[in-house]
Amino acid sequence: MRASVRAVSGVMSGASISTTAVAANDLRAIIAEAIACEPFNPRALDRILRRHPKDGRGFYTKREVLAAFRASAAEWPMAEAAFTERLRTTPTRTLSGVAPVAVLTKPFPCPGRCVFCPSDVRMPKSYLANEPGCQRAQANRFDPYLQAWNRLAAFHAMGHSTAKVELIVLGGTWSFYPENYQVWFATRLFEALNDFGAGVDRRGEVVEFAPDFSGLALGSRGYDASVAGHLRAGESGELVPERERGAWGTLESAQRANENAGARCVGLALETRPDHVTRDEVLRLRRLGATKVQLGIQSLDDEILSANQRGHDVAATRSAIALLRGAGFKIHAHWMPNLLGATPASDRADFARLFDDAAIRPDELKLYPCSLVETAELVQHHARGEWRAYAREELLPLVADCLAAIPRWCRASRVIRDIPSQDIVTGSRETNLREAAEALLRERGTPLAEIRAREVRGGASDGGALTLRETRYATSLGEEVFIEAVTPADRIA
Repeated sequence: MRASVRAVSGVMSGASISTTAVAANDLRAIIAEAIACEPFNPRALDRILRRHPKDGRGFYTKREVLAAFRASAAEWPMAEAAFTERLRTTPTRTLSGVAPVAVLTKPFPCPGRCVFCPSDVRMPKSYLANEPGCQRAQANRFDPYLQAWNRLAAFHAMGHSTAKVELIVLGGTWSFYPENYQVWFATRLFEALNDFGAGVDRRGEVVEFAPDFSGLALGSRGYDASVAGHLRAGESGELVPERERGAWGTLESAQRANENAGARCVGLALETRPDHVTRDEVLRLRRLGATKVQLGIQSLDDEILSANQRGHDVAATRSAIALLRGAGFKIHAHWMPNLLGATPASDRADFARLFDDAAIRPDELKLYPCSLVETAELVQHHARGEWRAYAREELLPLVADCLAAIPRWCRASRVIRDIPSQDIVTGSRETNLREAAEALLRERGTPLAEIRAREVRGGASDGGALTLRETRYATSLGEEVFIEAVTPADRIA
């Protein structure tokens, strides 16, 4: 990583280094003691930091120590990689060897009319301004280059490798955005990775993003009309101004350059609706560089889909998955219990269809228990007594049963939406719902087969004891083969 990236990464992560001689001496002392300390662990580091307080009051952060080490790495007997390993913060972020970089598209009209969906006009449809990822997007004015570059800088400042990156594009229905905006957005993401990997910082060249959505309020016209009106009130008077219109040739050049970049994209996930997946859309997604599609299934019951005004039926879901699977995409399905018209019993039956139906069977899964937010139409149904949130004693066993039913070839990547508690009118506010569900399963003596629960992750494994295991299962297009290297205890290495 070149010096220019080193210099700015601390600033972008909020870790500004004091230039006083006292601070410099303190940091050198901390680094020297951290290198010499054996055995080294978080408690040992804590003692070292306490021996050298910052300004006599607070404490230096690990980011500050790491930035100071990088600025003088040649002077120390320990390699940067080894020292970084000691100080790395939030290690679970990149335990898989890939840095996940989530970015949001700008607020834009949505084709959906789902009764459960929030309508925060400051965000893409279905997202809320108080969600952590949304706050980062808004701080970067929804600009793809700024979002990606700054996120990589934050990872670097925390000691994480940014050599392999998974780009995760969130926000409304990707397929509903104009094609030239999609091309521009993807191009700028690849350019951000290329620049960061080369130690180049072009953030100062980003054109001021307008209009500003931060002060926009939901008007009586609803989300789509309010957002569209605000977009057209910008300097160009168009939904997509000239500077947000990309060219396919430029994107392809950025993709080719990224094949050997210092921050290489090893996966690009885009999210859309089943009724927007056509043959032409599949080709466009592939050309954009996508490898995974997050698909809003929500339910496999036509009556539930209709009651919630989802706008498509189960047949559309099956068709979309067949098209995506046939083109080699990884299928990342979203499923929601506690929708309008559902019961815990019907949800259990519905969840079973995800894997009983050979036309579905996703590779990854997000479970999003429905929560009521005040800008959703579901509020009216709740007021009339037509919908209620499941009580904990209903929801927790349901989630546990769902996790236990996921086959070994599928990963449950999320169990609850990261909706801030202050935005939830009623519904689960239990941010560690997955942890509670897994604890319940342990009490029952029920093992988990899904990928995330069986990963070795930060632990060690004996390579000589690993076994290659194949699991075969049918889909509507043929046979899938899931291949994994497992330990004698059936942990995935």
